[in-house]
Amino acid sequence: RYLAVCPSLVLMSVSKPPPPHSHFPPSNPSSHLPLPPSSSSSTPPFAVGPPSPAVPPPPSPVKISMQEHFAINVCPGPILPIPQISDFFPRFHDYPIAPPPPREKKVLKDKDKDGDGNGEKDRKRDREQDENGEFADSDDDDTYLGTLEFNLLFDQENNCLHCTIHKAKGLKAMDSNGLADPYVKLHLLPGASKANKLRTKTLKNTLNPVWNETLIYHGITAADMTTKTLRLCVCDMDRLGRNEFIGEVRVALKKLKEGESKKYYMGLERIAQTREGNSQAVDHGAPVAEEERGRILVSLLYITEKSSLIVGIIRCAHLAAMDSNGYSDPFVKIVLQPNMGKKSKYKTSVKKKTLNPEFNEEFTYEVPHDQLAKKTLEISVWDYDLGMSNDFIGGVELGVNAKGERLKHWFECLKNKGKKVEYWHTLTQQGAPCSD
Repeated sequence: RYLAVCPSLVLMSVSKPPPPHSHFPPSNPSSHLPLPPSSSSSTPPFAVGPPSPAVPPPPSPVKISMQEHFAINVCPGPILPIPQISDFFPRFHDYPIAPPPPREKKVLKDKDKDGDGNGEKDRKRDREQDENGEFADSDDDDTYLGTLEFNLLFDQENNCLHCTIHKAKGLKAMDSNGLADPYVKLHLLPGASKANKLRTKTLKNTLNPVWNETLIYHGITAADMTTKTLRLCVCDMDRLGRNEFIGEVRVALKKLKEGESKKYYMGLERIAQTREGNSQAVDHGAPVAEEERGRILVSLLYITEKSSLIVGIIRCAHLAAMDSNGYSDPFVKIVLQPNMGKKSKYKTSVKKKTLNPEFNEEFTYEVPHDQLAKKTLEISVWDYDLGMSNDFIGGVELGVNAKGERLKHWFECLKNKGKKVEYWHTLTQQGAPCSD
């Protein structure tokens, strides 16, 4: 009723522009939604009477200001907590954490369902292997560093210890590609040094290397077999840095019988590498032997038809290192005393950068057999230095005034004419000459 009486009031209320929707002041009044223009001839929407045949124009698109556009859906979001150091290192807690349960040893994998007959045989075999210092092949997870298979043979006649390195299995990965470049190096304890170091070739990118390589220690006597221990170390070669130690095994040579080839299959271990570990305890009551500077293999042969003594310098072993690089450049000098002039002095060739040189050179002295009993053969080993005086490594004297093996060697040469007699002799500093 009220609307029918006062239609002008309705038109006035509709034509009034609406308040702005944003708190930002409008930059342009035309940006708001415009209303269609009103005319006096148009019929109001709420007027009573027949509808007007005129069609209203379509609405124009909504226009908003730039300030209103950026003001829509602006929300800083929830405030996140600042990360704590304990979130990155979970082991730092204010309360104690219970330690993990101890690892349980695996029980026998294959159990005999029919009976324990085979189990008894396995236990017996394990006991025998423990007594012999051997270990059976096992795929147990406890073999973390890997296993090493090798053979040892002691040849007492030639004073040689043959070490055949067959293969390794399940080595620990040392490189970033999950593999390793393994090799095996051998030392004799006590007294590990470059003089008694042997090593195999290096195999690339494998955790199960197969070498099948034989390394020989020369100059090993029966006395050494009772006191020495063989150490076999498996290492990973690194061209850009220092070679890495994987694990090692040790075998007491006193358990090895002469002429017996014994096979070992042992698990690698990590034994603390200390200087004291390379030297065994010495009984204070026992006499201290003179310092050993190496060993030399000498052959003597007297030929009656030519009335000459043939002295052969075959090889040296475990020489003392005289150079700063840990090696020597050895050569051997021999002199038959009393001095017979230039014909009594001989010298071998020089072998570069080695502590186990092999010479295989022979020298002849023309001397009657009846005068050999009055002669003394002086053998000395030197380290060659260019432009400087040579360094004396060690020496040995053979003759009637010698003792022990040296005297025995000389007498056997005089007694067995036409027979070559070979002996290993220990080099000492006793009787060192004043100069080269």
